Amino acid sequence: MSKIKLATIWLAGCSGCHMSFLDLDEWLLELAEHVDVVYSPVGCDLKDYPDDVDVCLVEGAVANEENLELIRIARKRTKFLVSFGDCAVTANVPGMRNMLGKAEPVLKRSYLELGDDSPQLPHFPGIVPELLDRVRPVHEVVDVDLFMPGCPPDADRIKSTLEPMLKGEQPVMEGRDMIKFG
Repeated sequence: MSKIKLATIWLAGCSGCHMSFLDLDEWLLELAEHVDVVYSPVGCDLKDYPDDVDVCLVEGAVANEENLELIRIARKRTKFLVSFGDCAVTANVPGMRNMLGKAEPVLKRSYLELGDDSPQLPHFPGIVPELLDRVRPVHEVVDVDLFMPGCPPDADRIKSTLEPMLKGEQPVMEGRDMIKFG
């Protein structure tokens, strides 16, 4: 049996979901027997999202042009996309900037009003991604196949989500242990 091509991506978030993934500890060794990690911010230095990914765990909300481009590419090239954690599912903490309106008031508040010695707006095309006017959860931008809430989802929930997929089965997202937010 061929290995599952697994990817993880990190959009606007704190990387807590990826840290919980690493909390799988010794189960990561068992997982490695069944998957090839083909793209990830953890332990992978690939620059381009590959074709024909079987499963992708998407951490974080869609907050800037770079996030938007990556999630669209990931959706096109992935068979099964998982919204991984509360930021991906609801926009959570990154989405709090939506209360200030569009991107411009956020940038002015952060860089001009609260700037230290030389307040200025960051504008370095190609280096600093442009903010979107609104932070959005992943499902508002692309179709999502499974939602795994949690801030972050704990290792047991991640394992309980991935284990059925290793057998070609759909994870059952029912009960407090699998669907609790926060």
